[in-house]
Amino acid sequence: MVQAKINGTGYEFPDGISILRAAKSVGVDIPTLCDDSRLKPVGACRMCLVKTDGSVQPSVSCKTEVREGMVIETHSPEIEESRRWNLRMLARDYPASAFKKFPEKHFHKLASGYGLGASDFSADVNGHQVDDSHTYIRVDMSRCIDCYSCVRICSEVQGQFVWHVVGRGEDSHIVPDSLSLFTDSTCVSCGACSDVCPTGALEDKSVLRNGVATEWTKTTCPYCGTGCEMNVGTRGGKVVEVKPAIEAPVNSGHLCVKGRYAFDFVDAADRVTTPMIREDGELRPVSWETAYEFAANKLKSLTAEYGKDSAAVLGSARATNEENYLAQKFARVVLGTNNVDCCARVCHTPSAAAMKMMIGTGAATNSFDDIEMARTILLCGANPTENHPIPGARIKQAVIRNGTKLIVVDPRKTELTEYADVHLQLRPGTNIPLFNSLAHAIIEEGLTDPEFIASRTTEFDEYRAFVADYSPEAVSEKCGVPADLIRKAARIYATDTPSMCMHGLGMTEHVQGTEGVMTIVNLALLTGNIGRRGSGVNPLRGQNNVQGSAHMGCDPGVLTGLVAVDAGRDLFESVWRAPVPKEAGLDQLQMMDAAKAGKLKALWVIGYDVFLSNANSHETAKCFDNLELCIVQDIFLNETARQYADVFFPAVSSFEKDGTFMNAERRVQRIRKMLDARGDSRSDWEIIRDMAVAMGKGEFFNFNSAEEIWNEIRAVWPAGRGITYDRIDDHGLQWPCPDESHPGTEVLHTDSFSNSKTAAFRRIKYRATRETVSENYPFLLTTGRTLYHFNAGTMTMRTPNAELRPTDRLVVSPGDADALDLTGGELVKIISSYGEATLPVEISDVVKSGELFATFHDARIFLNYATSSHRDRFTHAPEYKVTAVNIEKLSSGEVV
Repeated sequence: MVQAKINGTGYEFPDGISILRAAKSVGVDIPTLCDDSRLKPVGACRMCLVKTDGSVQPSVSCKTEVREGMVIETHSPEIEESRRWNLRMLARDYPASAFKKFPEKHFHKLASGYGLGASDFSADVNGHQVDDSHTYIRVDMSRCIDCYSCVRICSEVQGQFVWHVVGRGEDSHIVPDSLSLFTDSTCVSCGACSDVCPTGALEDKSVLRNGVATEWTKTTCPYCGTGCEMNVGTRGGKVVEVKPAIEAPVNSGHLCVKGRYAFDFVDAADRVTTPMIREDGELRPVSWETAYEFAANKLKSLTAEYGKDSAAVLGSARATNEENYLAQKFARVVLGTNNVDCCARVCHTPSAAAMKMMIGTGAATNSFDDIEMARTILLCGANPTENHPIPGARIKQAVIRNGTKLIVVDPRKTELTEYADVHLQLRPGTNIPLFNSLAHAIIEEGLTDPEFIASRTTEFDEYRAFVADYSPEAVSEKCGVPADLIRKAARIYATDTPSMCMHGLGMTEHVQGTEGVMTIVNLALLTGNIGRRGSGVNPLRGQNNVQGSAHMGCDPGVLTGLVAVDAGRDLFESVWRAPVPKEAGLDQLQMMDAAKAGKLKALWVIGYDVFLSNANSHETAKCFDNLELCIVQDIFLNETARQYADVFFPAVSSFEKDGTFMNAERRVQRIRKMLDARGDSRSDWEIIRDMAVAMGKGEFFNFNSAEEIWNEIRAVWPAGRGITYDRIDDHGLQWPCPDESHPGTEVLHTDSFSNSKTAAFRRIKYRATRETVSENYPFLLTTGRTLYHFNAGTMTMRTPNAELRPTDRLVVSPGDADALDLTGGELVKIISSYGEATLPVEISDVVKSGELFATFHDARIFLNYATSSHRDRFTHAPEYKVTAVNIEKLSSGEVV
């Protein structure tokens, strides 16, 4: 600590703190135009000058550290005059019209505060043309004051390097890397540049269109499982802009294009805000009372006739923890069945199952902050710069700035493969032999952690004997990866430690998805890369609350906290004062099978477009056709609702309710209401509560707020008992957090595993998928997401993101495109043994010859009509990542 005086008052400050930060910490505001806590200080604006004792020249406060005994004056007459002079110099080439029109801009407020008026600014625009080409950001460099904040934040935070300074001295100016229109640049629309711009040279079009926000509310992003916190600005009851929360532990003042800009779905023209019932084949509006009565009576009659297990509920990764808790409680207490599940079934349930079987907890072992602590990152079957952009940017920056080693395992060349030390571009469906081979190389070359193996694992000798058959040379041809690259990756992962593994759906959506994740855990156990910072096994969860929905008990085999139904029965029955069903429940895929067989009669689907999302949509259609009651609860009439809903309950968005989400690193965070519910829509928890009342079980659902529900969750979930709304008001907490004095848990398994002191190695034999190429189906298709859209496109397709990515595309290698005489944008039909879909071609070398990639967001394409029906044998997750297909060139040759 150091002692110093600021404006005559003595203070104590931490070593190494800058004068600017020290002053702010004691409530002294030093003006600045280029300072931002997310950026390295550069002192470009010269506004933060201060007078320090013993120095003849003023000191740049953002770059000068406080020294012992320093005496600092922040607003002496000389300093104030210097600031005024600097502002006048900046104003002389700055348009007066902008100064008058946008008084709230930081530069304008500062100028006004120092007595500058319109006459101090230029009467003429300085020759720069307005660039209005970008979907979200307007560029007007006549308002640029050369603070270079946009250049710095794009490079230092996002790592995209879009903005560049060209020219020298007074001739220098800022341009995008396209050297022409901004829309043609490599910008990914994260909005960081417009966020940091003090003048409006870069401005969000939403603000220009709707006006400046008058109220701000902190909440959590409704998109991917990263869990970015953000401040939502509203005006006149509408969202007008979103800014990242600077202090948020997950995103540290950064957002992606979806979190920052894709909010217009809230007031989309086709938003449904009135309950509906299907009559004569058409959905018609009704009152809530009518909708509840109809649904409740039908559920009662069906379960009375066919039994309690003839009905089922699907919770939602879009809904809050509180709402998913009520969904599974409704299934178990009101319907009397364990038939409850959620969309985690078709994405990361294999991760949860694998990790729970091996190390006792089916969740990420480490935190996103460990990205910067890792010396090696092993990225498996994930494309985070598109699908989890904030962790993706952090990984990229760790490689660029910290020298972190990066190993990418992916059939495609993704953005991060450009930064990778090794890219293992394996053949789709060969994860098991590849990861067994990595283990073989680590053992053969003596790169294991013997101490960790001896103290924390069992069955190593058996495992070593098993992987002896999986040498890199033995699996190279099968995987399509050179043996020397496998060995190189093994050496890096095992020696440049700590090594952190992050994996995505490229590992889980296979017939051996669960076992694939087990092979990752094996690697962590072999090398001791678990239980410490910068290491571990970490699933990148797809949706905002997919971790929470399953964790709250939307899974037939577990109750809240992922405790097995039988193990948790006594506690839950004591809190609920109602019995927990004893019969085994059906998971989502089993529900579909039961519906097709005529055994499942009623299904309540909450915030989940099952028909559009499930693989092999023809089979899904047969299942829904057999239901006698389908209730859909959502913001819009999704494809499941359009085709099959007998009842539609209109729900509110996350901007219209309170509650919590749980992100991929086990962090529970608040969401907050900042908008009134649209029309007659209601929150999911209110709808579930009211349906319980209509079913005659209201006494078990006597809740009046999300917080009341959360407190019951804490009563049945010992590992979350210490997480209160008050404690997570500022930032979230990671479970386990057993009491209110506990700080939360950043790293799991530090001394022992959740189920035992030791973990056993698993010997995973490779079982090849039945989806193989043939004369009729010569290509392997993999599906996934894109940066600009999200899953079924329910939200993003109703925002300007649809301008950035209007539809799905089929990515074809240049060689295959030449062989088939295809051109970019041409519509083609992909045909599998299950069905077909028509979509435009994108020609790119990111895929190898014989392999294809397509996104699945556009209901007009309905890609899942063509995907495989094969399932993982442990969890029944579908094999989205491998489908054998053919490409048919359409005679019309239409181009989009």
